[in-house]
Amino acid sequence: MAVEKVGEKYTCNVCSNEVVVTKAGGGELVCCNQPMEKIEG
Repeated sequence: MAVEKVGEKYTCNVCSNEVVVTKAGGGELVCCNQPMEKIEG
């Protein structure tokens, strides 16, 4: 899933890392060799 805007939150389903986007570049966030999942909130 590509990052679309500032403020989006993502989580890693493997290690539970969470990321908040501060600058949207349109790329895909990857952690533990798997795409991160966008979360609500």
